[in-house]
Amino acid sequence: MSTSYLPEFVGNSVLDTIGLVIPGIDSTLREQMKLPSHISSLGILSSRTGAAGQICAIDEAIKNTSTEIISIDLPRDTKGWGGHGNYIVVGGRDVSDCRRAIEIALELTRKHAGEVYISSAGHLEFAYSASASYALNMAFGTPVGKSFGFMAGSPAAIGLVMADNALKASSVELVKYMTPSVGTSHSNEIIICFCGDAEACKTAVLRGREVGLELLKTMSDDEPQGPSTPYLKSVFEHLLR
Repeated sequence: MSTSYLPEFVGNSVLDTIGLVIPGIDSTLREQMKLPSHISSLGILSSRTGAAGQICAIDEAIKNTSTEIISIDLPRDTKGWGGHGNYIVVGGRDVSDCRRAIEIALELTRKHAGEVYISSAGHLEFAYSASASYALNMAFGTPVGKSFGFMAGSPAAIGLVMADNALKASSVELVKYMTPSVGTSHSNEIIICFCGDAEACKTAVLRGREVGLELLKTMSDDEPQGPSTPYLKSVFEHLLR
């Protein structure tokens, strides 16, 4: 068998994330996946924990390569916690473009993982993008070019209180509201996505994070922690003064 058609390992990242490339997809799979005729190679990103951070990472990756988003799924996972993992496919004419897109996404996954907070009682996830592109549009219906904010809280009661506080704190447009039975894989969380100007989205995410961490800390003795360094503090540094 020609090695040019063997799947290619690109790398790993935090949150049990793997990146792969398929230079030439099997013809029967191509048909089932309903791939456009101009797509000859695929890049794949899949994680056991996290969703919005990896989607933001892919969103940036397709902005910087000649690839396009094929599909986004949020499987019920989070390694036994209350939320999702992810399975994301991008496609392109050139395998080198697909590989580069996955390399970028793996690098950015580590950054975005800084806003995943996990304790024995639950988890929180936050994300922000100054300008949403086609991956965020496909996943959440966010208008392309708008600033984007995301928050997920588990257990779901915390997520709802976070959402309420965030929307009251800033003038943003609610794009998506997801519950255990609506829009999720029956996960124990409330998720909201919103758009608006950059400052408004930043303010809303920061407020949601503040409330969510306070509530999650009441449920267990262990401090909610993530696998990477939180990055929103630097983004919102002027708001914390």
